[in-house]
Amino acid sequence: MKHPVIDKILSDLRLPAILPEGFDAAQWPARRAELVEIMKKEVYGYPPEKPLSMTFESETAPINYCAGKATLETVTLTVTLPQGKFTFPFKASVPTGEGPYPFFVFINFRPDVPDRYLPSEEIIDRGYAVLSLYYNDVAFDGEDGFEGGLAGMLPKEDRCGKIGLWAWAASRVLDWALDDPRLDGEKAAVIGHSRLGKTALLAGALDERFAAVISNDSGCSGAAISRNKAGERIETITRVFPYWFNESYPQYTDLEREMPFDQHFLLAAAAPRILLVGSAEQDLWADPNSEYLTCCAVSHVWEALGEKGFVHPDRLPVPGDTFHGGKVGYHLRHGSHAICRDDWNRYMDFLDKAL
Repeated sequence: MKHPVIDKILSDLRLPAILPEGFDAAQWPARRAELVEIMKKEVYGYPPEKPLSMTFESETAPINYCAGKATLETVTLTVTLPQGKFTFPFKASVPTGEGPYPFFVFINFRPDVPDRYLPSEEIIDRGYAVLSLYYNDVAFDGEDGFEGGLAGMLPKEDRCGKIGLWAWAASRVLDWALDDPRLDGEKAAVIGHSRLGKTALLAGALDERFAAVISNDSGCSGAAISRNKAGERIETITRVFPYWFNESYPQYTDLEREMPFDQHFLLAAAAPRILLVGSAEQDLWADPNSEYLTCCAVSHVWEALGEKGFVHPDRLPVPGDTFHGGKVGYHLRHGSHAICRDDWNRYMDFLDKAL
């Protein structure tokens, strides 16, 4: 299907090419590594390497959780890095009965389970487990001079922004999950909302063990193309939240069209796996159109790898749209900036078929 309207919009943006001329699928692993390296160097910084070792303690809540349809555990991970040991918890909701179950690693704003962003019982009823990581248990979402949490253990030079640290922690949760026979390690999805949607995209780019990468309302420096973006832009986000990023990123303030990269590099790094992007009609700060255009801009990568990419009409999205015809999916729901049951159900509808 041809898309002259969308192609014209993308052409006017003058996005840097994801794939080189004469690209062959055998070149993808090397090119993917280049894309990830660019995004680490220019935007997010360099997370720690995989830990030297990891141990865990698990405590099951003595409650009739989800009417007995699931167990709720608090898992405390202790990772050993060259700089020492670091400990953080997460909560695992796993259906009872025969597994293994597909599962979400959900990077959350609060430690509560369930939570207003986490409809645990509905997820359990759909046959999915969910491992909920409270991001402030890893690194404080605020200005602390990079002295607290995981950030306080790491060298300050060439620092990693906190989005990178949260993404690193999501992979440690996945490390634990892959050793649990109740969970299907080939059906792991990483998901987050807003700044944690940015985090999920980076986690999926860094860690190919995630079979699905899901970004909800992630906007600027997440799923949205930076060039010509409405709402939040690089100047605002790096001034208000400098600790999310490395020290290089602010140099692109008001220079988005001159950048040798854009957010399509980050989303393309999910190929050829599942990529899902969700937007909300009233979330103009995130800019649904720019999030949608990123999906359009990366579709050819999946196609070059022999997969169906982003199946969409030749227009910008309208509220109510759900495009789930390829390995790249997108929806635009009514309402405001949040991750709600509507979003979760659309993601699970897609995964029910794709996984």
